[in-house]
Amino acid sequence: MHQIETHIRNIPDFPKPGIQFKDITPLVKNPTILRLAVHQLIHPFMGDDITAVAGMESRGFIFGSLAAWELGLGFVPLRKPGKLPYDVQSISYDLEYGSAELEIHTDALNENDKVLLVDDLIATGGTASASCELIEQLGARVMACAFVIELDSLKGREKLSKYEVHSLIHY
Repeated sequence: MHQIETHIRNIPDFPKPGIQFKDITPLVKNPTILRLAVHQLIHPFMGDDITAVAGMESRGFIFGSLAAWELGLGFVPLRKPGKLPYDVQSISYDLEYGSAELEIHTDALNENDKVLLVDDLIATGGTASASCELIEQLGARVMACAFVIELDSLKGREKLSKYEVHSLIHY
């Protein structure tokens, strides 16, 4: 994981003072490291009975789409309000510095789907927890959650205690 970690840069005081933003831009810019990160994200789930990969806007789209491609599965985007053109299911949730909402097409998943949720980072777990709830509202089952980065001190994993959680880098 050291190879991946060296491609994550810290941006102090972004998006507000006191926050140490973990910038994945150098990671996604390097094709070798990006491929390594995606393979490490999906490795524990190879051979599992997963039927779809879901990812949250926006950086979850990067890793989620690539994970879906590597697993030979479809990708389900969880988007900010007003971005999906069809019938949607919505959920509102709190973040560490505000609130947000996510939407999913109502026909994106069903009771037969077993989903791997993928994002770049888990902090307080609000977005990931809301995403799992949104997926489950459509009748699908969340098999596991995979993240490139986990900020351990914010205890986001606790909000996902009923799911398997896999993170590559811990801060």
